[in-house]
Amino acid sequence: MYGQNIIAGDRGLEALYQLKIIPNHVVGDFDSVSPEILEFYRKQPQIIFHTYRAEKDNTDTDIALKLAIQLKSSKITVLGALGKRMDHALANIHILKDALEANIPCQILDEHNRIYLIDTEKTLEKDKVYGKYISLIPLTSTVEGLTLTGFKYPLNHYTLLIGTSLGISNEMIEDSAHVKMEKGILIVVESKD
Repeated sequence: MYGQNIIAGDRGLEALYQLKIIPNHVVGDFDSVSPEILEFYRKQPQIIFHTYRAEKDNTDTDIALKLAIQLKSSKITVLGALGKRMDHALANIHILKDALEANIPCQILDEHNRIYLIDTEKTLEKDKVYGKYISLIPLTSTVEGLTLTGFKYPLNHYTLLIGTSLGISNEMIEDSAHVKMEKGILIVVESKD
């Protein structure tokens, strides 16, 4: 993994330990990682630790994402962000906005989903999408001028409102499909069934 920064957030150390991976940075309050694993990583001199109090304004994932942006990453992939707690999963999708504003491609990835944000346009290639279904969900209150081409359910200059399920489970019908909007931010979820 030459040239890459691996940033672990708290309990993420447990997954890295199982995979025998040494991160470059570790962030968190360390309230959810086992003491034995934490001690193992604290003994690794090449790791930079960023320790925070448990009573803080940001989640460990948010802190890790901000650090990746600060390190001027060219691309960010967030793993382990959709676990058991829906509040954390929703927050993790929302904090992708920081990377979008920094113009850094950023995605949340798990075995079933690839999630990212767009605010202008995106071309999807059928042989490169993560799964059969592509869902488009407004992050902002409105997404204006939304045009979808190459999809089973196209749209033409449509205003998509937050709180609707219209954009769920679309499918590509051509080798490439195009999403374009004039204003707003979309959550894009490429899903396997």
